[in-house]
Amino acid sequence: MGSGVWPVTDQAVDTDGVRLSEGAAEENRFLGRTRELKELRADIERAGLDTLSGRKAPRARVLLIAGRPGSGRTALAEELAAQVAEGYPDGVLRARLSEPDGTRVPVGRLARDLLGELDRPSPPGADEDDLTDELRTALADRRVLLLLDDAADAEQVDALLPDTPDCLAVAVAEGPLTGIADVRPCALGGLDTKSAVELLSRHTGSVRITVDPRAAEQLVEVCQAQPAALTLAGGWLAARPQAAVADLAKHVHAEGDEGTALSRVFRLAYASLPSPAARMLRLLSLAPAGLVDPHTASALSGCSVNGARTTLDDFVALGVLRAVDSPLPEYEVPGCLHAQLRALAETHDRPAELQLARARMLERTVRLLQSCRAVTETDSPQAREKLLGMPRALRFPHPRAAADWLRIRRPALLAAARLAVADGELDTLARRLMSQLVRTMVAHFGTQAAAPDLYGIHRLVLDVAERRALPREKAAALLNLADLDARTGRTAEALVRYRAALDAGREANDPYATGRAMESVGGAHLELGDYDRAADWFGRALAQRLARDERADAARVYGRLATAHTYAGRYGEALRGWRAAVAGYRKAGDVAAHARALSELARVQEYAGRPEESLRTCQEAVDWARRAEDVRLQAALHLRLADTLDRLGDPTAAGLHRSAADRMLREDPAEACEIRSASSED
Repeated sequence: MGSGVWPVTDQAVDTDGVRLSEGAAEENRFLGRTRELKELRADIERAGLDTLSGRKAPRARVLLIAGRPGSGRTALAEELAAQVAEGYPDGVLRARLSEPDGTRVPVGRLARDLLGELDRPSPPGADEDDLTDELRTALADRRVLLLLDDAADAEQVDALLPDTPDCLAVAVAEGPLTGIADVRPCALGGLDTKSAVELLSRHTGSVRITVDPRAAEQLVEVCQAQPAALTLAGGWLAARPQAAVADLAKHVHAEGDEGTALSRVFRLAYASLPSPAARMLRLLSLAPAGLVDPHTASALSGCSVNGARTTLDDFVALGVLRAVDSPLPEYEVPGCLHAQLRALAETHDRPAELQLARARMLERTVRLLQSCRAVTETDSPQAREKLLGMPRALRFPHPRAAADWLRIRRPALLAAARLAVADGELDTLARRLMSQLVRTMVAHFGTQAAAPDLYGIHRLVLDVAERRALPREKAAALLNLADLDARTGRTAEALVRYRAALDAGREANDPYATGRAMESVGGAHLELGDYDRAADWFGRALAQRLARDERADAARVYGRLATAHTYAGRYGEALRGWRAAVAGYRKAGDVAAHARALSELARVQEYAGRPEESLRTCQEAVDWARRAEDVRLQAALHLRLADTLDRLGDPTAAGLHRSAADRMLREDPAEACEIRSASSED
């Protein structure tokens, strides 16, 4: 598309290969709005109603920049933030409160993302109130500037406000935020004429403006001095070096009075595109979260990745797309154009064509995720072979590059999963996408770090499973959600989900799901202190494992059953359970588990008042721990032996075991403290 429509201009290529226009640095310089900036800065220092009444302001001051999309409201907010940033040493936090199509972003998701920017972990599955409370706690001792773009309503902004006057919130919205006290909106109109003409000249060069300044002013007038409309006008002129500014003003006049100035200029820009480029631009309205990379554009339109990148850069030059400040080539569909692009797609493309484009995009995303995960599996010949079988454009050069891609594209990937599930007609692709997303995030970030995102994905899987009546997948999703609930202390909620997973597993006739659910129900009851119910459920799970001759799993359940009996004070039954676990692990050849089971057996023998038996079992456990090369367990066992020998009146032998433990733990003081603490609790 590039050379076929617009003349090739001098370009610079940065180290990552993103094409930048020659005047990129100049184009980023803010223009105009001197009065608005002065008023906003004065508003920061203005005495609020609380101060005037003698009370200390309880919350952050809120500044509101109100204006229609395309008025430059976000650019003004960013410029204000840049000018006052020194007063907020803990940084600027940004959140976009609406999706490109205008959908309100849930407050819980916003709070979680802001906590992530603060490097504060948020519990997976936490509700909106808990997350906003956590955010306010995180900001209580900080001085930050919160930039809340595209606010849908006052409730969104209010829920995110810090409870400290040392912070500042700058909200961007289309209208007033009724309900937030002491907020005076800064309402935006057009730019002043001088700034508007300068904005045009950045695209066209100064010559065409100088030779016909009156035409430039007329063009500003028909664009209503709106920055977005002027940017499109400048892009149109830049693509036509021979066109006069007056020509464009006439074209815009010829569009009539239908729609806004922005929509009229956009129609001209869109009409100038060749058919393939126009089609790609329309289809960008399908991009998740309005974020586009060359792969997304390539899949949506069916062209090559390199061709897509060239066209995307041309769109940036035309003003219909914004380049994102990112290490990757990434672009953003301007919110002020999203509705028009969507309307064009619905007018010019059949529903089946749009659905096919979505499917291609999701399929490409699945393959990229597969490649992103496969590059971490360097020890797997199958993974290496699969990776080499992929097209070069889908491969990552090394795991670090894959992890960076996953981190940067994370918002778009999560949005793709949400949109795929909401679509309702692409559930097979949605399920594949979510499966690969879970596996890839775990491979690169680990289960714990990725847990908040995984929780959201598993909830989406559950939605699809319930909609499609897929009991096996429903059981799996419920088990995954319940596990995350249990890890974050929501044991009662986990128990409810484990019971529901058991029902789904039985409906699917899935022995794995039913066995795991029964064991997990027992574990939840154990955590809640209901040892009798825990033992009952562990007994049911054990019966199923034994009936299926699943010896390794049966050994584990024997141990959990023994633990429930131990907590209930039924030491005889606990001893039988641990002996069965020891035998099971020995038959399975699991040396490490065998050592741990012997350690627990020795502990229960001590509780049961059998110190000599405990001593012998503990010494046997040390031998097995040595075979398993488990230094931590060996040290813990030596400390337990020392305590037992002290009680048996042999301090000399006890000292020898403590010395042995000290030697093992000398390299890790933190672990030594933890093990000694656990030993003293025993």
